[in-house]
Amino acid sequence: MMNLVFETQRLQLKPVSEDELDILQHIFTDPYVRRYLCDGNILTLQQVEETLSESQKLFNEKKLGLWLIRTKDNQEVIGVTGLWYFFEEEQPQLVYALLPQATKKGYATEAATRILKYCFDVGYQYLMASCDRPNLESCKVAERIGMSQVEERIVNGNPLLFFRIERNRATS
Repeated sequence: MMNLVFETQRLQLKPVSEDELDILQHIFTDPYVRRYLCDGNILTLQQVEETLSESQKLFNEKKLGLWLIRTKDNQEVIGVTGLWYFFEEEQPQLVYALLPQATKKGYATEAATRILKYCFDVGYQYLMASCDRPNLESCKVAERIGMSQVEERIVNGNPLLFFRIERNRATS
């Protein structure tokens, strides 16, 4: 089986495991994270359990899902990244979310760049990401990793920007 633990210069990305439910719930219920990732909704423990279960199923079947982002120096969990199905798209999208204390340090760009590389290494021809229009930081991450805005849609009353990068345009 392919090793699904990744390291970058400053980070370790590791699939979320069953015994990390409390960590995932902490991330998903953080007001900063849930503002955009969860449309402001507070996810119940059951909803987070279902997300974790779906992530583990996706890793088993398709080698994708959610990875916790840890700093290499002290193993602090600072967020989550991954490949996830949204809006009934035919292939998963890039997702990333950092806890507020980890923002504006380049961690999201570093983690997203590694997931992008993995996505193309396993054969995807393109990758999409969607961001709430007001989430300027998230949009900047998509642009920093080479994605271009291709669409704007209203989904559940929220303006979403869709970004895309083609495999042949990605920088290694």
